[in-house]
Amino acid sequence: MKTFSATPADIDKDWIVIDAEGVVLGRLASVIAMRLRGKHKPSFTPHMDMGDNVIVINADKVQVTGNKRNKPNYWHTGYPGGIKSRTTGQILEGAHPERVLMQAVKRMLPGGPLSRQQMTNLRIYAGAEHPHEAQSPTVLDVASMNPKNTRSA
Repeated sequence: MKTFSATPADIDKDWIVIDAEGVVLGRLASVIAMRLRGKHKPSFTPHMDMGDNVIVINADKVQVTGNKRNKPNYWHTGYPGGIKSRTTGQILEGAHPERVLMQAVKRMLPGGPLSRQQMTNLRIYAGAEHPHEAQSPTVLDVASMNPKNTRSA
């Protein structure tokens, strides 16, 4: 058998929409990272951008478990003494709550130019509306993928 390696002509990108309301942040980020890389497809090729276009709505209602709402997130302004920090809770309640999910997904992808290209296929919105209805995205129910919800009694 020959090993299959996808070419740009073999790649077909779908549009999917994910509702983040009540979903645990890390579980959601791992599902999104898998979809962005294209690892859910049988024709996955590691050096090609095979992933889908992912739209995430209700990013401000993502669930953060444990004491992680109080975890500080640091960044540096580039100036001497320019270290800044905000907690995850402050970011979620602030003006840009989608940045928490964006950073979580970014850190689950391998570093490099391909990952930066794959991150451009991710669109995150704090509210329930998104401007991508013309692409007719399919809905992916991540809440039902939770192992606690799929147990049989």
